Amino acid sequence: MTFKVIVVDDEPLAINVLKNYVQQVNQLELIQTFSNAVDANLFLQENEVDIIFLDINMPILDGLEFLASLKKAPMIVITTAHEEYALKSFELEAIDYLVKPIPFPRFLRAINRIISLKQGAAGAGHSSSEKPSIFVKVDKKKLQKIFIDEIVVVESLKDYIRIKTTSAKYIIHKTLGSFTDELPSDKFIRIHRSYTIAIDKVEAIEGNSLEVDGIRYTIGRSYLNEAKSRILNDTIT
Repeated sequence: MTFKVIVVDDEPLAINVLKNYVQQVNQLELIQTFSNAVDANLFLQENEVDIIFLDINMPILDGLEFLASLKKAPMIVITTAHEEYALKSFELEAIDYLVKPIPFPRFLRAINRIISLKQGAAGAGHSSSEKPSIFVKVDKKKLQKIFIDEIVVVESLKDYIRIKTTSAKYIIHKTLGSFTDELPSDKFIRIHRSYTIAIDKVEAIEGNSLEVDGIRYTIGRSYLNEAKSRILNDTIT
């Protein structure tokens, strides 16, 4: 699955940053950049686009006016230095709202959300056999694709996390909380301040612990009731 992308921003530096970010993700294809929304609008009349990274404060026609004028908008990710337009952006059905300067991990989180939404829609319509996946940055340049249903356990290592899948292990610079937020909440649950597990990978539960892939993990006291309820209900269902 490849997403066609355009960037609309009147700041050359901002365009260059987003161009660099897009080029690091194999599933994104940058097809054009624009310094104003008027030219972008003309382009959209004759070309199909999947994602628009859209600035707000631009000459002639600002980003929100441009977005409101679109009859059938692609997925819109707002990119701006101003936080106060977030509510209006989401009212206009923007997918995400990125505040400049945009860190690459935050950009990647937006892309993972878009990929998840698109794959979910495709799955609902039975139009795609590709399994849901997520990209993680495993070193300074490499983005690793991980299939969601292969994730077994995610473990906190202070400022890093270890992702254990059915076939490999990855260590990335991210907090357990932020990564857990990117995973489907119906398939994963946090059981401890140090662990998030895949519900369907739980093999046994005993007292305040559970077993996943032959390893026993303690369930934190504050997580115990919800974890047992979720896991047992999903198993019975």
